[in-house]
Amino acid sequence: MKILISSIGSRGDTQPSIALGLELQALGHTAVLCVPPNYQAWVESYGLCCIPVGRDLGTAVAETTAQQPQNNRRMALVIFRAIRDEIDGYFRTLMSVAADCDVIVGGVLQAVGPSVAEALKIPYVHAAYGPHVVPSADYPPPSFRAQHLPGLVNRVLWKASDWVWNIFRDAINQQREQLGLKSISNVSRYLLSNRVCIASDPLLAPALVNTNLIQTGSWLLPDSAPLPDNLEEFLEAGKPPIYFGFGSTPLTDPGRTSRTLIEAARAVGYRAIISRGWGNLDLIDGGSDCLRIADVNFDKLFPRVAAIVHHGGAGTVTAAAMAGKPQIIVPHGFDQHYWADRVTRLGIGVGTVEVDRLRTDQLSNALRRCLNADISSTAKTVAPRIELRGAHIAAKYLSSL
Repeated sequence: MKILISSIGSRGDTQPSIALGLELQALGHTAVLCVPPNYQAWVESYGLCCIPVGRDLGTAVAETTAQQPQNNRRMALVIFRAIRDEIDGYFRTLMSVAADCDVIVGGVLQAVGPSVAEALKIPYVHAAYGPHVVPSADYPPPSFRAQHLPGLVNRVLWKASDWVWNIFRDAINQQREQLGLKSISNVSRYLLSNRVCIASDPLLAPALVNTNLIQTGSWLLPDSAPLPDNLEEFLEAGKPPIYFGFGSTPLTDPGRTSRTLIEAARAVGYRAIISRGWGNLDLIDGGSDCLRIADVNFDKLFPRVAAIVHHGGAGTVTAAAMAGKPQIIVPHGFDQHYWADRVTRLGIGVGTVEVDRLRTDQLSNALRRCLNADISSTAKTVAPRIELRGAHIAAKYLSSL
């Protein structure tokens, strides 16, 4: 079989696609990845075929933020509109690459894949990094702060949130018309009308029973890369520090946020590792108790820290849980309120207020809670229960289509 895997977005969207591609390749299939051009070299370093599609969304975010700082909800619209403006290019690339493929797998933001698969009359599988993308009366859309609401309210909120996905609708329908396909009225509903593969851990984020859902576990990419020398030296120089990183999430005030994080670590007597990320986190002084880093191997770093403070991306939640370390989620938007609720309910961490409202005393109090014996102990007991074969399970499922 030849299988096209296409994801749009950040490193956290691309990494699971690489993991799946490698498992498909191990089973004797051919995997082709269509991802943003800034990840092409990374994908090809694993020996996978990669065709770039669209643009680097990190650049789009940086350009917009440079012109005018954006809050996180507005930034989500910036990303959706950047994707919308590339839809005709996505169609051209995917139609060309998928012409001789047997299956298409599309990541969360890949809204073009189902139409391409329909035109080519091949199966399409929508990949989601958690069950929270599937509308249900049991929970609200993942970006809502309150995650425990009456069923009727949840239904209304899901219906009201359709407009976000429908930002893509006119551009998609224009291309569908050229392919001789009927127009669609609801993009989210159309995406989820196909086979849906939930690529999240069943313990961390259990999916509801549904006939068109399969939950495989997270698609984990083994990483053997060593840590940078300066990071190794920092880790060896004292007791385990606290990791702070917000991944591919922009910040409206990086300086204020950086100060809040570092001062909170100092307030509880810990050193700090600051991951730069899309938010441009930085050091606030020349203190030897702090180190700034770029992207590094979480598999090697997280087991050596005391706690992990992050934005609540699905991949970081899973990596922290696998390391058996307590985690604090500082949500920015998107699905991060959902993940903050999940780690709190499991007893492996806590959530805080959104990043723009976070104060040093709030974060230091959350750190004290997380570093206590109960949460630390629970995090350790959860670690060995994480499903490690998710990408293999997904590859076997795709082989059966």
